[in-house]
This record gives sequence, structure tokens and C-alpha cells, in this order.
Amino acid sequence: MPEQTGRLSGKSAIVTGAGSRADGIGNGRATAILFAREGADLLLVDRDEAAVEATLEMIRAEGNDAAVAVADVTSTEDCSRIVAEAVSRNGKLDILHNNVGIGGRGTVEDISLADWEHVQRVNVTSMMLTCKYAVPAMRESGGGAITNVSSIAALRPRGLTAYSVSKAAVATLTQALAVDHGRDGIRANCIMPGPVYTPMVYAAGMSDELRERRKNASLLRQEGEPWDIAWAAVFLASDEAKYVTGVILPVDGGVTVRGPDR
Repeated sequence: MPEQTGRLSGKSAIVTGAGSRADGIGNGRATAILFAREGADLLLVDRDEAAVEATLEMIRAEGNDAAVAVADVTSTEDCSRIVAEAVSRNGKLDILHNNVGIGGRGTVEDISLADWEHVQRVNVTSMMLTCKYAVPAMRESGGGAITNVSSIAALRPRGLTAYSVSKAAVATLTQALAVDHGRDGIRANCIMPGPVYTPMVYAAGMSDELRERRKNASLLRQEGEPWDIAWAAVFLASDEAKYVTGVILPVDGGVTVRGPDR
């Protein structure tokens, strides 16, 4: 069994998007597993019951445990319910990790209004709604930590206009939360994953050639893993980050600072 340090021991946490699009370990599933290892009293949230139950089984296989809530985080009622469930189970809410997101290809000419609005609702409005109910619960608990998962596509748009715009909005939402609720002892930070190899990526049929090019885009010539995102999430949720708020953290192997090759 992996070593446990108890960095989140005694903390009540919600992880949304805790399942996975396909078999394997995605960012949400990796975060949920590490939160459980670190001692969080954890509520796993996903709309896909089979996927989130699979995450729970992985957690239990390591000797840990968690609760599960099947919910659609674009639903006001469901967001209210999951926060209420975490508070009911643990008496408080300390951590909210928002990991839900979908892609959205094409330019403004290509995309339909319905598809545009769907991407924004899933990627941005969902996080607003979970925070809408989490903030009062955290205030009542004496403070807390919110982490929202964005993407470096917010900084480097490339033919994914609806997606890039939504992920930029996630970053701005995060900083607004930090400003609005710092007085309540609530920290809000944003992780921007770079080219991480996840089930969402390989389920789409990424070629070996493209995978290699993504790896080589990193200054470190390494391919990002979901565990890289999850360890950043552990830090931001922990008391080690008690003086960290309003931060937009790329976890990308240096992709966003690399200039063109000469």
C-alpha cells in the first residue's frame, strides 16, 4: 500500500468528475485516490455511476474509503445536494475540487449556439454552481480551499475556441472567488494542465505520432501524467498552501513558457 502522510486528515472534501471517461486513471480519479490516501473524508461525485464506483473500488483496494454521489453538476439542485451531503456526513466542508470538463472544437464560425452554450455550461457554470453552495458551507466551517481545473488552452488557444474561452473563464472565476471570499478564510486556486495523457485523450484515438509531439513540446521532454495534476491538487488543498490563493498554476512541463524553436 502506498505511503500515507495524512496531509488532508480530518478534512471534508468533494471531488467532482471523480470517475473517468474510459478505463484507466484520469485527472479526477487520480486526485480522488490521492485525497483518500492523504486522509480526506471524501465524497466522490460524477454523473456516471459505473465510473465513480470504479474509482471507489480503487480507493478501497488500497485500504481507504469514500462516499459516492451520482450527480450532474450543471444542475442547481444536484450541486446543492452534494454539498449538503458532504456536510451531513462530516459536519463541515473544507475542500472542493472541481474537475468536470468537456472539449469543444472549431472556430466561432463552425460551432452552433447550442454547442457553445453547452461547453460553457459544463465547463464554467458547473463550477459556479458548486461554489455557490460550497462557499456558505466553508464559511460556516471556518474556511476552506477551492481548486478549479482549467487548461493551458486558456493561454494558448489552438482551434478549440469554445473550450479555450471556457477554460479562461474558469481561471477568472477562480481569482474572483479568491477576492470575494478571502475574508471568509476561503482560498481559491486554479490548476492548468498541459498535455497530460489521460483516458479522455486516448479514448479519442490519439496517434502515436501526435502523442510524441505533445511530449516533446515540454521543456522537460516528458509526458504529463494525471498524477502530476493530482499532486498539485493535494498541495493546494492542504495546509501547506495556507498562504496561497488566487494562483493560476500551469502543470505543463514548461509548455506555456517555451518559445518557437530556432
